[in-house]
Amino acid sequence: HVVESGGGSVQAGESLNLTCVAVGFPVRNYCMAWFRQAPGKEREGVVRVDRDGRTTYADSLKGRITISKDNAQDSVNLQMSRLEPEDTAMYYCAADRHYCGFLPLNYNTWGRGTQVSVSS
Repeated sequence: HVVESGGGSVQAGESLNLTCVAVGFPVRNYCMAWFRQAPGKEREGVVRVDRDGRTTYADSLKGRITISKDNAQDSVNLQMSRLEPEDTAMYYCAADRHYCGFLPLNYNTWGRGTQVSVSS
């Protein structure tokens, strides 16, 4: 499984750093992704990093987020800056050995999420 941390309540324009730690498997062999889900909305992909370290960012957050994978620590970090109220959501980490896209149903490992709340 994976465990997320780092969420919180911030003002618009501030930054947060989310961490996802993998338990029981090496992230170097998995695609790791971040999703988010706001109340009443579908879960959407934020960013993913594949086994070779290649990244894909969602257009809505491109330029404001950076993902990094630490194979030694089996963790993935998501740095978010210039946060906006529209970024308020539960942020989830997902992992899969074979799939590496933005369709949530195709990931077989999920964390419980970490809440990000941005006020104006």
